[in-house]
Amino acid sequence: MSYDHSTIRVIDSHTGGEPTRVVVSGGPTLAPGPLPARLAEFRTLHDSFRSAVVNEPRGSDVMVGALLLEPADTSCAAAVIFFNNVGCLGMCGHGAIGLLATLAHLGRITPGEHRIETPVGIITARLHVDGSVTVRNVPSFRTQSALTLQIDGHGPITGDVAWGGNWFFLVNNHGLKLNLANIDRLTTLSWKIREALAAQKITGHNNQEIDHIELFGPPSSPAADSKNFVLCPGKAYDRSPCGTGTSAKLACLVADQKLQPGQTYRQESIIGSIFLGSVEVVDDVIYPSITGHAYINSEATLILDDLDPFRMGIRA
Repeated sequence: MSYDHSTIRVIDSHTGGEPTRVVVSGGPTLAPGPLPARLAEFRTLHDSFRSAVVNEPRGSDVMVGALLLEPADTSCAAAVIFFNNVGCLGMCGHGAIGLLATLAHLGRITPGEHRIETPVGIITARLHVDGSVTVRNVPSFRTQSALTLQIDGHGPITGDVAWGGNWFFLVNNHGLKLNLANIDRLTTLSWKIREALAAQKITGHNNQEIDHIELFGPPSSPAADSKNFVLCPGKAYDRSPCGTGTSAKLACLVADQKLQPGQTYRQESIIGSIFLGSVEVVDDVIYPSITGHAYINSEATLILDDLDPFRMGIRA
């Protein structure tokens, strides 16, 4: 697949340690229309572009990309397609916070409330005067609770299946310490859980794969209520507390009557960053909100050199 532009303008940020790379210009031209249709076109025809932006040698396994688009709904400030090292994402909480920080950096928005189109629905995000962002996510919910899996080399694992913009399996009783020294063991266990879910054909709605695994434990910070480790679809762990993962957790807490509307839940990440979470419940529908801070750390021009054998990224 060739592109009209040999250069791609990007702005990089991190939210709680997790990077977001927003494509500001130089991306593929997608047919106008609803964002899910544009996502399907991007996924089918422009996967090499996705790889070029976020995979090595320009990116890394942890990089999340965000293709900035004109919204179909004129009430929205922007539309976005999120993607990572292996494919596209329905929604990305830390990425949405990074996107708002990028739009502010570009002078396209000012403090206040802004609507953003994502492939899974419109979200509302508020840019605060201190630069922090609160994302009111899509409706989140739990579909299965106390589901037990047998994990080779580990034993039984019990967790919940929940949606927070992506599908998650959330586990409390894993028996591992949540710290950076334990990343390899946490990754191995989480990957085995994902494989067990697939082998037993346990899915989200419409047979969607449960491709995010979230392990919980006691917080390290006295300011937090919980600590998590989130393994993302491409086998990289989330440095932030994970916006969609925290949304899924909030939905489970509400279902268990452990969180009430208006209460603040503080989710700590594996590296110690914190998101503030809360919920609104409208007609029995749970709307999570996540607050965090993104920091712009670079503006760059990516160059697609026709002579470079890895110009479209290194893919497995």
